[in-house]
Parts: sequence; C-alpha cells; structure tokens
Amino acid sequence: MAIHRGSFSGKKKRFGIVVARFNEFITGRLLQSAVETLQQSGVRSRDVEVVWVPGALEVPYFCRKLSKAKKFDAIIALACILRGGTFHFECVSDEITRGVSQVALEFGIPIATGIITADTLEQAIDRAGLKAGNKGAQAALAALEIASLDQALSPKAGRRKTHA
Repeated sequence: MAIHRGSFSGKKKRFGIVVARFNEFITGRLLQSAVETLQQSGVRSRDVEVVWVPGALEVPYFCRKLSKAKKFDAIIALACILRGGTFHFECVSDEITRGVSQVALEFGIPIATGIITADTLEQAIDRAGLKAGNKGAQAALAALEIASLDQALSPKAGRRKTHA
C-alpha cells in the first residue's frame, strides 16, 4: 500500500499570497502570520510574492493570474467576510470559495485558503490569532503540505519551477 504525506519544509519552494484589503485589520494579521509560518518553515522572503486586492471577490481572479505565471508551488488566498444585515455575505462567501476552487482545478496548482467567514468582528478577531489560532498560519501550513504532496505526486519532469 502506498501512503503519501506532505512535509512542512519550505526549502526551495515559492508561494504566492493573494490578500483582500477589505477588513484589513483582520487580513493584515492573517498575512503576517502566514508569512512568518512560511519563513519558519524555510521559505526565503524573496520566494514569497504578496498581491493585495480590494476585496474578497477579487481574490480568485488574482489567484488565477499568479497560477498562470507557473512560478509558484502553491498559492494562499486570504480574506475576511463579515456577515451584515443583507444577503451579500452569502454571495461573497460562495463566490470566493467557488472561484478559488475553480482556479486550483483549472490550473492544477494547490491553493490553500485562509478565508474567514464570521458573523461578528469578535469571531473574526478570534480566528486571526486571539483565541482560535490564526487562519493565516493554518493556510500557510496547508500550502506547505499540499505543495509537497503535489510535487511528490507529479511526474518527474515537474510542471512548476523550483528555485534554489
């Protein structure tokens, strides 16, 4: 029986991060934690590219842009969507999830999501490092693991460049 497990080593790996500026009080914390986690895992600063976008709905489009570049081992999508008094929350939450998944499948690149969907600002703060861990760090760990698995399960020729 073959069993495959990813590793959390970031050596010789490159990551793109797309982060929504809307609710930047939260997304900035997610980004900081994601970058710190990548660096602690051996990823060099120069091997991380960050793209700030206006809001959550723009995240999938720019994940697609980074995917087309074919220079990343994985991408991390970060956003924070807070429930308001309208149906907007459900629309945005559904569309970012669908869009990010579509990009991953279309381009065959692992995308880890650190997308907070919360009813209240307090819940979002908790998920950005206060009580419930940090979704940015969790997304970075997932990105490391899925990049490793993708590399291990890909043909020897490889699709994406890795950098020394």
